[in-house]
Amino acid sequence: MSKLFLASYFSGVSSLFPAFAGNDYAGKRVAFIPTASLPEKVTFYVGADKKALQKLGLIVEELEISSAPYAETERVISDADYIFVTGGNTFFLLQELKRTGADKLIAEHISKGKPYIGSSAGSMILAKNISYVKHMDSSKAAPSLQEDFSALAVIDFCIVPHYTNAPFKKAAEKITREFSAALDLRPISNHQAIVVDGESIETLAVEKKQK
Repeated sequence: MSKLFLASYFSGVSSLFPAFAGNDYAGKRVAFIPTASLPEKVTFYVGADKKALQKLGLIVEELEISSAPYAETERVISDADYIFVTGGNTFFLLQELKRTGADKLIAEHISKGKPYIGSSAGSMILAKNISYVKHMDSSKAAPSLQEDFSALAVIDFCIVPHYTNAPFKKAAEKITREFSAALDLRPISNHQAIVVDGESIETLAVEKKQK
């Protein structure tokens, strides 16, 4: 029974996390995987997401899977109460997950009920295939995939993050136009998250503050 919190930008929706996690999340450990951000020039979201987790009272242990020995990856993920995968280049993330075997490890822990938190690329990677992401990320960052974009296949739908948000507004719109007939697309803005709890799938939004 999967338990997933899938966002465009975790820091922007962290106020929704307590309802997802229940009342006993403070003091629990998070395996924080920033690997997707490595090929990116803009990475402020990694620090923002980490601070948002810490502000909630969670203990963050960073795990950079592309350079960590497999034994360390296995230990950190196994010991963690939550798995968190940040945004960045989704294709590079998939390449490194497959290369290191972390893809199967993460999928196995999710299938056993370990809660997973995704932010942008970290959310999209759970689809069956990430070919649709080409309008948002460059697949050139992941040459070893050789055009095999089969992903973790944890969810049957495809998240389209940053919908209506710059600088990805046009890319998100292009994805929805091109793939909506063939795929179950779920566009979400930076103020929304999709929460999966077993068979239940719900889209939540942060309430806008009254001016």
